[in-house]
Amino acid sequence: MLVRKLLVDLSHGFPRHWLAGKAFRTQFFNALSMSFPVGEQEFIDSVREAALALPDGAEHAQLQATIRDFIGQEATHRRVHALYNAELEKQGLVNHWQYWAANLIELGRKRGVPPISKLAITAAFEHYTAVLADLTLRYPEVMQGADPMLQTLWRWHAVEETEHKAVAFDLYRTLNGSYQTRVRWYMFAMMRFTIMATRQTVNNLWHDRVLFKPSTWLDAASFFFGRHGLVWLSTRPLLGYLKRDFHPWQHDNRELAQQWLTANAAQYSIVRGLKGA
Repeated sequence: MLVRKLLVDLSHGFPRHWLAGKAFRTQFFNALSMSFPVGEQEFIDSVREAALALPDGAEHAQLQATIRDFIGQEATHRRVHALYNAELEKQGLVNHWQYWAANLIELGRKRGVPPISKLAITAAFEHYTAVLADLTLRYPEVMQGADPMLQTLWRWHAVEETEHKAVAFDLYRTLNGSYQTRVRWYMFAMMRFTIMATRQTVNNLWHDRVLFKPSTWLDAASFFFGRHGLVWLSTRPLLGYLKRDFHPWQHDNRELAQQWLTANAAQYSIVRGLKGA
């Protein structure tokens, strides 16, 4: 894996309804962005903490290397989405998700959630993110009509989420995390993600003054339940995580990521020696 610097300039802003002029799907993706700076920092922290338990030895050198790359990529995502979110704030949106996530993380610390469980939560959210990333790369309809800059941003993010989708899972497995713990925290993560994504999207629509427009909810129905609706496309891969013998690379989509990287080489540069947050 490589750490890349995305060559887009968010300082000039972007359209309010940047995704094909459609309010619902724009505000759904905006809501996801609002979660990333806090969430991805927690992913970095949980992987770092769990990795301290890795035994010394050459047999773990490759995993240690991928952990460093994971941290570099996630730290870059966090910074880019912080800039993205700053523009959303200028547009009048209010990021509640960052506080919900921070409060949940703090609650886990107060209750003494062990490192292996925090790693299981990270692996769960990484799978959720990897499924959405795959849809973004595999189905052009998901980003059809998007502002070019943000289309580049989301697909770059999808590529790197694809590249490192197995890192937390492999670390969890190497540390002998149990199937029961993995599934229990996955169900928790799915529930929390669904609730918080829904609440933040609705809040965004409220501040966008389109919450009660029929066109908003027609777009929502099409986005989730249309021909290429996210519900139909994501349900099977999301449930696949519940299999006892599941591994992220059972669905090998690295070719999709490489195709985007090759076609968009002018949109990023390679950063070497980047350290995490």
